[in-house]
Amino acid sequence: MAPGIGGFGGLFPLGKDDLLSSIELALHGDSYLVAGTDGVGTKLKLAFETGIHDTIGIDLVAMSVNDIVTSGAKPLFFLDYFATSHLDVDLAEKVIRGIVDGCQQSDCALLGGETAEMPDFYAEGEYDLSGFAVGIVKKELVIDGNNIVAGDVLIGLPSSGVHSNGFSLVRRVLDRSGLSLKNQLPGNDLTLGEALMAPTVIYVKQVLDIVGKGGVKGIAHITGGGFTDNIPRVFPKGLGAAIYNNSWEAPPVFKWIQEVRSSPANPFLETFIPILGLLLVSSLLSHHGLLVSNRLET
Repeated sequence: MAPGIGGFGGLFPLGKDDLLSSIELALHGDSYLVAGTDGVGTKLKLAFETGIHDTIGIDLVAMSVNDIVTSGAKPLFFLDYFATSHLDVDLAEKVIRGIVDGCQQSDCALLGGETAEMPDFYAEGEYDLSGFAVGIVKKELVIDGNNIVAGDVLIGLPSSGVHSNGFSLVRRVLDRSGLSLKNQLPGNDLTLGEALMAPTVIYVKQVLDIVGKGGVKGIAHITGGGFTDNIPRVFPKGLGAAIYNNSWEAPPVFKWIQEVRSSPANPFLETFIPILGLLLVSSLLSHHGLLVSNRLET
């Protein structure tokens, strides 16, 4: 953690025992600084309704650091923005505790952020969040998908649930089901509220470990837009992907959503992505080694 949090600017320490050499590389043109920003969308509505505020900060960090790690970048630091009607210190502490947890999971520093009170803008007891992450990657190690070719393989990393996308649809499904967030998720020990509020998986350490072993050509963070919108973002022009729906086990909450929604599979996948939260692209030759060495499943 950097010193001086609470001031007007966050200080990120540099020294020979930490990231000086990396920053020097960036300054001399041998590395890229990679930045990302995001929020958690209407998942906040469920946080307000369930009273679960201590994990939404994890979601906030995850949405930015999972984006920048797709380039192979290691997150360096994170900043947050917390806006509300009137500051409830106890509630804000829960949210910030989650942000701290997310930064620890992604091994990056929380430099600080901004807290804004806007009583004429937000409803009483509600708040909004946004975050901003910066990471670094050496130019020769950037993962950009340019060398992906026909015949390469997709490896999916499982999600914890809905993550932080598609919650407008989730709330419509909940209304249609006739259940409340306090009801038990069918076939599960969790309530619907607990299952839907499960924090987004932070893939940073796992992905950087996999990337460090070589063989990864591209990475897609599956967020809003699902498979159909996010996978093509890492492919060279003219390439597509064949995805077999039965090649992974969906979290229980997705099975419930599918049953209640009773609609064709494709629209479901386009919106609900986080069935698989992140996809790696590797050659057919190297994918088996990645699966075995990292204990992954196709």
